[in-house]
Amino acid sequence: MKPLAVSMGDPAGIGLELAARVWADPAAAPPFFLVGDAGAFERACGRLGLSAPALNIVEDAASATADPARLCVLHTPLAMEETPGAPDPVNANAIIAAIERAAGAARSGAAAALVTLPIAKSVLHTAGFGFPGHTEFIAHLTAQDTWGGTRGPVMMLAGASLKVALASIHTPLARVAGELTRERIVATGRVVGEALRRDFGVRAPRIALCGLNPHAGEHGHIGLEEIEIINPAAAQLRAEGWDVGDARSADALFHEQARATYDAVIALYHDQGLIPIKTLHFWDAVNVTLGLPIVRTSPDHGTGFDIAGQGVARAESFRAALQMAWNMAARRASA
Repeated sequence: MKPLAVSMGDPAGIGLELAARVWADPAAAPPFFLVGDAGAFERACGRLGLSAPALNIVEDAASATADPARLCVLHTPLAMEETPGAPDPVNANAIIAAIERAAGAARSGAAAALVTLPIAKSVLHTAGFGFPGHTEFIAHLTAQDTWGGTRGPVMMLAGASLKVALASIHTPLARVAGELTRERIVATGRVVGEALRRDFGVRAPRIALCGLNPHAGEHGHIGLEEIEIINPAAAQLRAEGWDVGDARSADALFHEQARATYDAVIALYHDQGLIPIKTLHFWDAVNVTLGLPIVRTSPDHGTGFDIAGQGVARAESFRAALQMAWNMAARRASA
């Protein structure tokens, strides 16, 4: 299988430090090549006190190889040298280009999958980046590619004991109820069910569905969304053959016994899903995009500008993202 493509993210953050840590201690990490500025990676190594690695700098993804002795870098130069902790909009175009080139490598088959290091959306917006985040941008880049499943994107946060998918992602809380529709929840359920089978090897997926209101609406006494939208969506999914129950009270859905009753849960808004996953898997959760023609994962954290350059950033989530991307790509390749 081809190596993974890793986009550099914001070079002023901790992303390249994570790549340097994993490259310096590759035990159990799948092979990858970096799409980004070669000098920035070397500087990240230096800030960690690591020996500068031997690099194989290439100009196109087709030339990227997996070599345990030399890190392959698809060179995407910065406009100016990074300053840890101080993101500079002048590098926004290079950060965007790295995502595009890494996604292109996965789309062409030059990479088995895409793993993205963290970006700061506010920096990229200065360069006309018109997307809420990585998830939506990668969906845009792959929109015209052939895909046999239900098309996402659906954001899932995954750890060993919990997988949470989101029916809405970066939607302001005041707008969530108005934007939830039966069709949106049904489409999310299809994407999640298909991904559990195809990408995670779950033959008969069991999917739980959060309610929107306290106590899942208390039979309509604390809101009608469960009765009018959420439960009808669950019924439609069951009619299609999916094992999906009606809305359950979110405050009782994430303890150990409850988690044993499902393979993944669909949360209806951002914090409803991210609070439990980050409570259980703060250091090693993975952000994975479902329903796309390519496999894409990412560490489940941000750029860490406040600790960049200090040598304290932990690489568990990035290492887990590499492994999950590799496993998913292998399942797709063997299907």
